[in-house]
Amino acid sequence: MPKTAGIVLIGNEILSGKIADANAAYLCRELRQLGVDVRRISVIPDEVEPIAREVAAQSPDHDVVFTSGGVGPTHDDVTIEGVARAMGVRVVRHPRLVAALQSHYHDRLNDAHLKMAETPEGAELVGGEPLRFPTILMRNVYILPGVPEIFRQKFEAIRERFRGAPIHLRNVFVSIGEGTLAEHLNGVLADFPVLLLGSYPEFSNPEYKVKVTLESRDPGYLEKALAELLRRLPAVAVVKVT
Repeated sequence: MPKTAGIVLIGNEILSGKIADANAAYLCRELRQLGVDVRRISVIPDEVEPIAREVAAQSPDHDVVFTSGGVGPTHDDVTIEGVARAMGVRVVRHPRLVAALQSHYHDRLNDAHLKMAETPEGAELVGGEPLRFPTILMRNVYILPGVPEIFRQKFEAIRERFRGAPIHLRNVFVSIGEGTLAEHLNGVLADFPVLLLGSYPEFSNPEYKVKVTLESRDPGYLEKALAELLRRLPAVAVVKVT
């Protein structure tokens, strides 16, 4: 059965508009290629209780959950505590992370640095190579940083854990509006009921009016559905197919 995922974005800076999130869009694209179906994305503040509530709600509902943000040495980095509370465990210092911090900071190591060695009790460390610090996995919750560059590096180190049957995609760009297009789309869905079909109007593109997406885990099924859509559409309405 295909895996499902939830994403929890943590940060007051996202909710205030100071920072535009890039991690959820990146993660959705990557997981889609791996065959994982993202079912929920939430954005919550840097507060322990909301983090705990959201993680506790998402963890049993999805095969995997990813958190982004709120890990580090400062006062507002409370994701670890929130995840620990969601799982009903204590926060502890992981010996392997302590050792890595000692190796990096030497005599400069302080309590703020050591906060980055904290994990929920019972958590695993995964994907440590080639990165200096591995990702914390608590049951089915992967705890990732909010900085996009580091977020991507850490996900790359663990991405093969999530590989399943990929979701194949075809795009059809048409010069007719959704009002005219709807009848053709409904007809395709009647013949291909498990097809994932999307329709996205484009108001500023002079070349086409709507982008239609067709998706399926079965490439043969997808190609048959694409052929049926193209058969139904007036030939002059099809701008391009990718």
